[in-house]
Amino acid sequence: MRALLVVNPAATTTSARTRDVLIHALASEMKLEAVTTEYRGHARDLGRRAAESDDVDLVVALGGDGTVNEVVNGLLHNGPDPDRLPRLAVVPGGSTNVFARALGLPNDAVEATGAILDALRDRTEQTVGLGLAAGAPGTDDEGVPPRWFTFCAGLGFDAGVVGRVEQHREQGKRSTHSLYVRQALRQFLDDPHRRHGTITLERPGAEPVAGLVLSIVCNTSPWTYLGNRPVYASPKASFDTALDVLGLSKLSTPAVARYATQLLASSPERGPHGKHALTLHDQTDFTLHSKVPLPFQMDGDHLGLRTSVAFTGVRRALRVIV
Repeated sequence: MRALLVVNPAATTTSARTRDVLIHALASEMKLEAVTTEYRGHARDLGRRAAESDDVDLVVALGGDGTVNEVVNGLLHNGPDPDRLPRLAVVPGGSTNVFARALGLPNDAVEATGAILDALRDRTEQTVGLGLAAGAPGTDDEGVPPRWFTFCAGLGFDAGVVGRVEQHREQGKRSTHSLYVRQALRQFLDDPHRRHGTITLERPGAEPVAGLVLSIVCNTSPWTYLGNRPVYASPKASFDTALDVLGLSKLSTPAVARYATQLLASSPERGPHGKHALTLHDQTDFTLHSKVPLPFQMDGDHLGLRTSVAFTGVRRALRVIV
C-alpha cells in the first residue's frame, strides 16, 4: 500500500518524538511518504495532490480537526468519488479530535495508530457522509466557494466563541476546554443579537423559520467533547444520514442556563429541547440567512462573517479506515 502521511507539527497533543514513533510504525506496514505542513492550507494542497495522483492509496492525517478538514477538502476538490479516491485515516493530535472520536478511534495518537493498522490488516473501512457549505445564490455571499466539513458547522453564537478562542491561540494561549468555556461566557455577555435572533432557515417544501439566534449544523454525533464527556447537540446525527440542525431562538440568561444544562446532561437519546429549540434531522438541502453578518465556523475553524450559507448533506462521500 502506498500512503501519504500529512503531519501538522503544531498538533497540540503530540510531541516530535511521538510523531517519529508513529511514522516508524506506519512505515513498517506500507510505502509511506511523510510531509510536514508548512502553511495554512498546505494539508488541503497535499490532499488534492493525492486525489489527482494515481499512486496514492491512503492519506493519513496526523493532527487535529482543522488538519483533517483541510485534507478532506483537498481529497474532494473535484467532488466525492469514494470508489476512486484514496481512503482517509486519522491519527488524532489536536485538543478535541471530534471527527476521529466520532469514528470510534481512541483519543490517544499511539493507540489510534494501532487501531488503524489493525483495520488495514482486517480490511475494515466506513464510507461516511459529509456536509458541504457554500455562499447562497443571489446573495452577497454568492461568490464564497464551497467547502466540506466532517462533523459540524455553525452560524452565530457558537461560531463567535470559536473566533474568540482562535484570537487567544494566535496570542500564544493553548486551546483548552476551560478557554472555550470562558470565551462562551464572554460571547454571551457581548452578543448584541442574543435576544432578537437575525437568522432565518429556509428549506424546500417547508415554511421558513425566522428569529434564530444560533444555528448548529451536525454531520455526526456527538457535537463536541468537554474533556472525556461527549456533548450531543443533535443526538440523531450520523455519518449514514444527511445533516441535522439545532437552532435556538432565545438566549436570555434563564434560556442559556437551561440549554447549557441540557447540553451537559445530553445523551445519545436526548439533546436540547423546548419551545425555543428547533431540531431537524436528516436534511439534504437548506439555507441559513441572517439580517446582519454573523460569525461562521466549520469543524472548529472560524471563517469570518457571513449573511447567507447554503448547506448540502452528501451521503457516502468518502471512505475512512476504522
